[in-house]
Amino acid sequence: MTAYTIRDAALFHFARDGYEGASLRAIADEVGIKKPSIYAHFSCKEDLFMHTLDHAFDEVRRHTLEYFRDHAHMPLEARLRGMMTWFEQEYQDHASARLMLRNCYYPPPDLYSQVMDLVYPFLDGMERALSRQLQRAIREGHLPPIPAEQAAIAFMTFLDGITVEIIYGSSRRYRRRLDASWPVFWNGIHSLNEKARSNVPEGD
Repeated sequence: MTAYTIRDAALFHFARDGYEGASLRAIADEVGIKKPSIYAHFSCKEDLFMHTLDHAFDEVRRHTLEYFRDHAHMPLEARLRGMMTWFEQEYQDHASARLMLRNCYYPPPDLYSQVMDLVYPFLDGMERALSRQLQRAIREGHLPPIPAEQAAIAFMTFLDGITVEIIYGSSRRYRRRLDASWPVFWNGIHSLNEKARSNVPEGD
């Protein structure tokens, strides 16, 4: 019996029941040990939860990078739009995505600071990676010369607003909102180039 086995069992329980609702006894029963045996690897429920959540963020980060690697041949718009559909399926299929996303929105009040110490670096890293992809698309002529960092922030804001439907709503509501709002977002990204050009002083 290893800490990894306990963590993997805890991942399912925390994703399904939340921090408060998950039972250490149920986790122990699932892996075939007594509850006190958990404390040979984790000091308390909080310690187990934070290790499990950290693992969930790593899993989602790895899966996201794999998505972009596997779809690198696609046009940028199709790749970004497809990522929204892919993430909704990721949430349905993987406890790590469910645990990660729910704690981005609903961290346990007593663990708020510790959870945010995982959330913000994750979001900042995704934003930087997206900014690099946008810069590459601009260099290769697939996008007009827009402010890549601003566009990346806009995409992360759009992602934040749409993914809440995965938790609150349903797949149907999520896809309806995505279909309606994506063209507005993408056209807005292109308008950044027009705005940037209009702000250039005459004679420059």
